[in-house]
Amino acid sequence: MDEVRGRVLVVDDDRVNRMTLAHVLEQQGHAVALATNGLEALQRLSQEAFDAVLLDILMPQMDGYEVLARMKADPALRHIPVIVITALDEVESAVRCIEMGAEDHLPKPFKPVLLKARLEASLRRKKLRDLEQAYLQQEKLATLGKLSAGVAHELGNPAAAAQRGAEQLQEALRLHLAAYRELCAVPLTSEQVVTLKHLATELEACRERVGALDPVERGDREAELERWLEEGGLEQAWEQAPVLVSMGYGPEELAPLARLFPEHFPALLTWLTSGFTAFNVLEEIGEGTRRIHEIVRALKAYTYMDQAPLQNVNVHEGLENTLVMLRARLKQGVAVRREYAPDLPAIEAYGSELNQVWTNLIDNALHAMQGRGELTLTTRREGEVVVVEITDTGPGIPPEILPRIFDPFFTTKAPGEGTGLGLSISHSIVTKRHRGAITVESKPGRTTFRVRLPLRTERSPDEAAE
Repeated sequence: MDEVRGRVLVVDDDRVNRMTLAHVLEQQGHAVALATNGLEALQRLSQEAFDAVLLDILMPQMDGYEVLARMKADPALRHIPVIVITALDEVESAVRCIEMGAEDHLPKPFKPVLLKARLEASLRRKKLRDLEQAYLQQEKLATLGKLSAGVAHELGNPAAAAQRGAEQLQEALRLHLAAYRELCAVPLTSEQVVTLKHLATELEACRERVGALDPVERGDREAELERWLEEGGLEQAWEQAPVLVSMGYGPEELAPLARLFPEHFPALLTWLTSGFTAFNVLEEIGEGTRRIHEIVRALKAYTYMDQAPLQNVNVHEGLENTLVMLRARLKQGVAVRREYAPDLPAIEAYGSELNQVWTNLIDNALHAMQGRGELTLTTRREGEVVVVEITDTGPGIPPEILPRIFDPFFTTKAPGEGTGLGLSISHSIVTKRHRGAITVESKPGRTTFRVRLPLRTERSPDEAAE
């Protein structure tokens, strides 16, 4: 096995111990820095990068327990392996430090061979953790790339609609005010005033009155009204007829108004149609902003912004927020079926990491179905465990590759379509971070990934400090 080298901080108030450790470590090929007490050690750790710390327990000013506790409470330091140095009769001290998160212990007087073995083992574990974190970050970026295009599309549609609506609203209000000024420019009879008030009241509560019409009947009504308006000499008949039909007006309803406003009938129609358009555009803008709000809310919930890493997580909300993030792909023709347990309890979990699991599993299911099929999300409680199943109706996974499905860098996708890390990292998140289990069953036409999560997550000392 290749030897592992690193930069090691030796913390000991005894000069002889410090120099002896430094000499042995340098002979073994490590870079060494020294600290004479706990305060000096923390200062160096805050300013320099180290791969491991050799820490004496009994020191003045600040003992090794306090140094260890502060390191494990600091997100930037908690993953640096600490090997505590204890006397042979200080077994209880070593046990206490291990419980606090120390990687290992080294008895005094130490043997160079034992120091080499334990330090290299700690450095190897740190290297593996660093690689795992790098892969996790790489997969997070890949997941973000999957989501960003869809989210941009989902945000872009209502945003563009709202922008168009604002322009349409401005034009509708301009026409509405111009027509109103024209109507008010001449003296009105009492009957005309009463009629305008009645029309204004109807306009305030305007809604699509003929939404139930089939396209053929609607087209016939619009053509009939357009001919009637053209016969009356209205230049904008082709533009106003569809709006008036939507308002419930036809020749029969408009004829009395034409007789009551013989000189200003065109202005009256413009006033009606522009007002109706303004109300409809306002509804469209409102719907667009509500859609944007829904996506932003889902995005914030998906990432668990402004929340502690470990919290009570509603699994159903996580699944639904993930579906919102992937909605652009769902629109291709995939039906979503939900079989949620109505009384499913919240679980103690890392919410954003679980959402990464749901994203990987659902994205893989959508990829397998190629835009056509049924996605089924099932949840239930089994004792102290919550079970989540994600099932697709794709072609299935060949039996010969099922045993490798969670291996790092293994993928069945074409080059450039996947990192090969998604399922591996999902497996790590479920099994290591949450002490759960993830399995897969597959046959032609049906693949199910089953995730089992405990209601409460047992934390390691490092995680407990988070």
